[in-house]
Amino acid sequence: MRPRTRRQGTATGLTDTARRVIRLNYGFQLLFNLLWWMPVFYAYQKEAGLSDAQIFGIQSIYYVAFCLFEIPTGLIADRIGTRNCLRAGAVVMTAANLAPVISASSTGFLVHFLAIAAGRSLTSGAASAYLYDGLRAEKCDEHYLRAEGTARALGLIAKVVCWPLVGPLMAVAHPAPYVLSAASAAGSLACAVALPRLATAGGSTGRASGGAFLRDAGAALRCVAASRWLALVMAQGVAVFTLSRICQVNLFQPILLDHGIAEASHGGVMAAMTVAEAVASARPQWLGRRLPPVAWVSLLSLALAGSLAAMTLGGPWAVVALLCLFAAATGFAYPVQRKLVNDAVPPRAPRATLLSVESIVDRAVCALAAIAAGAYLAAGRLDALLWHSALATAVLLGIFQLLLLRGGAGRRTATAGQARPAPTGRAAEATGDTAARPAP
Repeated sequence: MRPRTRRQGTATGLTDTARRVIRLNYGFQLLFNLLWWMPVFYAYQKEAGLSDAQIFGIQSIYYVAFCLFEIPTGLIADRIGTRNCLRAGAVVMTAANLAPVISASSTGFLVHFLAIAAGRSLTSGAASAYLYDGLRAEKCDEHYLRAEGTARALGLIAKVVCWPLVGPLMAVAHPAPYVLSAASAAGSLACAVALPRLATAGGSTGRASGGAFLRDAGAALRCVAASRWLALVMAQGVAVFTLSRICQVNLFQPILLDHGIAEASHGGVMAAMTVAEAVASARPQWLGRRLPPVAWVSLLSLALAGSLAAMTLGGPWAVVALLCLFAAATGFAYPVQRKLVNDAVPPRAPRATLLSVESIVDRAVCALAAIAAGAYLAAGRLDALLWHSALATAVLLGIFQLLLLRGGAGRRTATAGQARPAPTGRAAEATGDTAARPAP
């Protein structure tokens, strides 16, 4: 009799364990990131008596704390295991969402956002590392890209469905957004508890001493220094993360208002963008296999930059269409970039710590870009900001391609997306094209 965990599915080629890992990852990612309070947190804090200075001061502390938490939490994940780190993150996130219910004050909201930063940093690298290692242990590597993208898509769709309900629910019970967010985080904890133990666990069972953490940190930095390919792949992802974050968070409303689109329509535009990003995230295999993944990320980054520049030329409807195109390009790029980084991590390297390093670089550059964006907007130069962002992206990507060619790394682009040769009949990992045998 075959072991149950190795039984092959009739259509997908997934083992029972791989199928369970994927489905529980879907549930965890959806519930953990379902923050019901997101559309109303500014107004909620204003009603609680906080000033603008207090609100934005707390946000600044949040971003700094997120960067500071990333390295130690990545080290913790590699030391205690990614599954345990996901459980810890879900516990922290549940408590974090209850803080404003217990104390709707500046102190309560500061504790809330500091705990959010800790909970998200505990899972930012661990979730991807667990999924990647889990599928690789089951020899189902080719399903990773689609599983990563579909998890992101499901989370985006959940937000489109749930966020419009926040207003009516607040009319019934004012703290409802935070209570529901806590309940969602508790649901993600249930998914994390149900995750199977991996045959090749990422974490060490050794003692989590300070010396061990320092050794893991040193190992991660040595990996980046020794692997030019890993460093270049991480650097390429900065463009995608920075452009998407700045446009969809910081510049979204200024762009719409500059084109005469009233605030009453902003929610509908955001919903349309979210749907476009969700569809693209769920179907990264649509990119095809004619180009290697690293080339696709570069092209998608250029598409993001071109969309920003084109927004200075069109009218309101054109801007809405370009924002949806921007969101779709972001949806395609994220899972491909995440797989590139995972594939570039050397064997036995501290994967979760390295993913945290990537996140720190992305957020640090994003913080600098946000400062620059604020200066442009204060000077009334939105169009110049969009053009300069597009030109800077094109120049940096050009430098990136030259570094690939000069270092000979370009020869690796065709195979960098493959952790091992794919079995006969399976789609190439380089693009994650699993159309013939779709993941559930």
